[in-house]
Amino acid sequence: MKYYSDCLNRLVTQLSMLPGIGQKTAERLAYYIVKLPKERSTALADAIRDASANVSYCKMCYCTSDTDTCPICASKNRNHRVIMVVETDDDLAQMERSGAYDGVYHVLQGAIDLMKGIGPNDIRMKELITRLRGEVDEVILATSASMEGETTATYISRLIKPTGIKVTQLAYGIPMGADIQTVDSATLERAFRNRGSM
Repeated sequence: MKYYSDCLNRLVTQLSMLPGIGQKTAERLAYYIVKLPKERSTALADAIRDASANVSYCKMCYCTSDTDTCPICASKNRNHRVIMVVETDDDLAQMERSGAYDGVYHVLQGAIDLMKGIGPNDIRMKELITRLRGEVDEVILATSASMEGETTATYISRLIKPTGIKVTQLAYGIPMGADIQTVDSATLERAFRNRGSM
């Protein structure tokens, strides 16, 4: 049975294709969008169209950008001799929000996942190796703690270590505010291995 018009159905279908958006959320968003004042819905559509047409990748770090060189890579205030390797733009944004890092990034745009047929040539690995021919003191691996992230970090580490460039990895462990009783054994084991002095 059809609950809404063809136009609304098309909108729901397109919204439900977005990651993390199920059918019910797509329906709620669609109803919200069609109830917006015309100028706001037009501005939303224009922003989507503009981003789709003009956003590509920074030629240095491969984060999404609407300029050839993203603001981070273009900044003279960043330490260009330290590169943090992340899987996605979301990872880069999260690190930037922390305010803890002043170097530059390399966004792989994925991780090695042999089960899905994603190998080193399917992510921005060659571009990373090319960047390392410049003046680089350290590469910080900030891939996820998943099997894919660990595989990717191990692969990169093995490629870089023979060059003499320092390779480090973000520490993983017990989250701030968590009780030991609620932390899984793998996280506890890793936290123990990565413990530091106080």
